[in-house]
Amino acid sequence: MIPLKITKEEVNGLDIGAFPGEILLVRDQADLRRMERDLSSQQFIGFDTETRPAFRRGVSYDVSLLQLSTRDTAYLIRLNELGFPIQAKSVLEDPHTVKVGAAVRDDIKALKKLSPGFNPDAFFDLNEELRRVGFLNVGVRNLSAMVLGIRISKSEQVSNWEAPALTEKQLLYAATDAWACLEIFLKLYKQGYLDDIFSM
Repeated sequence: MIPLKITKEEVNGLDIGAFPGEILLVRDQADLRRMERDLSSQQFIGFDTETRPAFRRGVSYDVSLLQLSTRDTAYLIRLNELGFPIQAKSVLEDPHTVKVGAAVRDDIKALKKLSPGFNPDAFFDLNEELRRVGFLNVGVRNLSAMVLGIRISKSEQVSNWEAPALTEKQLLYAATDAWACLEIFLKLYKQGYLDDIFSM
């Protein structure tokens, strides 16, 4: 039985979990083609973005990183270096591939700022939808603890996502966030927790 609420102490008592698959930092057209081919063949994928934190009032940054994950491979796209590639846009606009994230509204808003013509489709927001089926705590960290039984480290969240080179810790953190969204969704989907949502 999956609990619908959890305390901070209970989360902190769990073992750390992280994405176990291949992390591909997308660098060129060959990587983008591979990513599009893989992701467009999936029914569900995990989705997240990262933005360089601003510590001064009035300072803000555009979204830096886009993470798209299957159960096996996490694709990380440095938007601050590559722009918003057409292959990534194609996946995010595809009505046949459901993109699962948490608090996706802000992510989509940030991506639209990069490309006003961007027309996202088929997104599933864990935070919004799981509140509707009775979850009292949401967010990737809480949901990973309740549904997957793991604690996700958030230590890299406020790191510099526009650094010249991302660290291994940053790459793993970014991959884990997108992958965890997918794993949470798939477990709840298979166990029937989302039946009411999908029958509406």
